[in-house]
Amino acid sequence: MLKKILIVIIKPKLGWQYIDDSGNSTQRVLSGVFFPLLAILAISCFIPMIYDSTTHTLSSSLMDAIVSFSSYMLTYFLCSYLLSGFYPEFSRSHIALAKLNNYLIYNLSFMIILSVLMNVLNAELSVLYFMFLYMPYMAFNGLEFLGLKDNKQIKFFIISTVMMMVLPFLIGFILNSLIKK
Repeated sequence: MLKKILIVIIKPKLGWQYIDDSGNSTQRVLSGVFFPLLAILAISCFIPMIYDSTTHTLSSSLMDAIVSFSSYMLTYFLCSYLLSGFYPEFSRSHIALAKLNNYLIYNLSFMIILSVLMNVLNAELSVLYFMFLYMPYMAFNGLEFLGLKDNKQIKFFIISTVMMMVLPFLIGFILNSLIKK
């Protein structure tokens, strides 16, 4: 599964074809890719304690881990629910819904990997933030994988990309503000 993520990141067009040919179920991709990456993300939230133990205490790192984990988990479920609602062709068959969910998982996995790198490298204001802009390129190359009609692809791309890029940060902001009250 890690090989598939790397192929999608390095050569998105080839990677999406490789994923389409493998035909893995959503459950397998969730358990083999998404959940392990979320666990690594949560663990990586404790690494900044090494760099700055005054700002990053055990309790604040635990809260960061919970917020990071929850924000990506909720983003996946919200995107899946909303996009399958906006585009009923995904709800008509299990194969189409699995393709949508795999599309979301692999794109969000790239963002999770970047978040882990930011935690490990202690890079709060770094070049890694600009790497998030690569995710729309990956997502655009995955449109053929979904099998949408040509007239719906651009609209779907814009809606899904904005949701995948904004929701983790919005949910994280909301959860952080609730925790700090």
